[in-house]
Amino acid sequence: MVVVDKIDQLKQSELKIAQDKQRFTALLEHASMGILEINQRGEIIDINLSALKLFGYEKTEVLNKKIEMLIPARFHGKHEEHRNQYLHHPNNRPMGLGMDLFAAKKSGEEFPVEVSLTNYMLNDESYVVAFISDITIRKKSEEEIKKLNDELEEIVELRTRELKYAIRQLEISREDLYRSLEKEKELGELKSRFVSMASHEFRTPLSTVLSSAYLLEQYNTGADTTKQQKHIQRIVSSVNMLTDILNDFLSVGKIEEGKIHVKYQKFDIYKLMLSAIDEIRVSLKKEQYIQYEHTGDPEVILDVSLFRHIIMNLISNASKFSPPTGAINVLTSHEDGLLKLSVEDHGTGISPEDQQHLTERFFRGRNAVNIQGTGLGLHIVSKYAELMNGSIKCDSVPHQGTIFTLSFNQQNTTYEEDPVN
Repeated sequence: MVVVDKIDQLKQSELKIAQDKQRFTALLEHASMGILEINQRGEIIDINLSALKLFGYEKTEVLNKKIEMLIPARFHGKHEEHRNQYLHHPNNRPMGLGMDLFAAKKSGEEFPVEVSLTNYMLNDESYVVAFISDITIRKKSEEEIKKLNDELEEIVELRTRELKYAIRQLEISREDLYRSLEKEKELGELKSRFVSMASHEFRTPLSTVLSSAYLLEQYNTGADTTKQQKHIQRIVSSVNMLTDILNDFLSVGKIEEGKIHVKYQKFDIYKLMLSAIDEIRVSLKKEQYIQYEHTGDPEVILDVSLFRHIIMNLISNASKFSPPTGAINVLTSHEDGLLKLSVEDHGTGISPEDQQHLTERFFRGRNAVNIQGTGLGLHIVSKYAELMNGSIKCDSVPHQGTIFTLSFNQQNTTYEEDPVN
């Protein structure tokens, strides 16, 4: 009875094993993932339906064949090397981690796959089970996502460039607006200063003209010719003063608008200086006189009109700020391609603080409170000198006198063939 019971138990165990094997085989056969098994020689010893369907083979076509038949030919050499390494050091892991893996169908069509490997030992022989998934759809999705990301990055980069350009344009516009506002503010200040200065400077000569005209009418009897000439001269002097003021305004306007064009000409500076000095001598104070000297080559290249204006202005200033007696020293020199003009007076001098602002528009020094002027002369002189590649320098000691020195580079200066007499 005991033997019969053991036989029944053995049969039941065998039946259960057979049923478990059948269930396991069914599980493998009908799994949605491709599964195949290879021996240590790399031969396929089993494959499920999903794998057969995936590769397009019949089972008889792949059994006992090398696994490389399911891999693109260009990878065969590398795959055999990797397979041998894995068999020597087997472990459960995904295959080709971080790499793009490809399989080959019976038709030769390649497709991307994901592979996981596991291994076991049976009768001292190593076996490997591979789980294979077709990731074509996922790859396409990834490619589409990558494409969308690339397009999005391009759009973002484009929008960033456009935004940077727009910001830069805004900054430029802001800078332009700021400059325009500063210019408008400066113009407003200039207008206020002009109105203030003009109302003061015009009042004196106009009053002189009015009073002299009235007195001329009183002396219009045929007698008192000397007194008539005196008042006529006062009228002429006042009108000339007004003309000079207006000319200064016009010159500043032309400089600001960039309408002053330099016309270089070759001329004899000694002759020009004598002519200008002779013209301005009548405007000097009663016992003032001009001492002039030139050294070096007399032929120079400058704009005659602009240079003449500079001479007249500097000598006029020297006369205004000097005592009624004494010399105004004028010196020109032309040596080694450098032309220098200096005008020296022995007048009130200029404080160091005022020297910093001499060439600013409408600037009047503290020593000029009671002296007629627009505050534009030295500004115009400095601009004219700058236009002719020149510079201006002031050396002054209060109560001792002032020297203005202008330097002009004469090297490589071209001129028009229109000599001045």
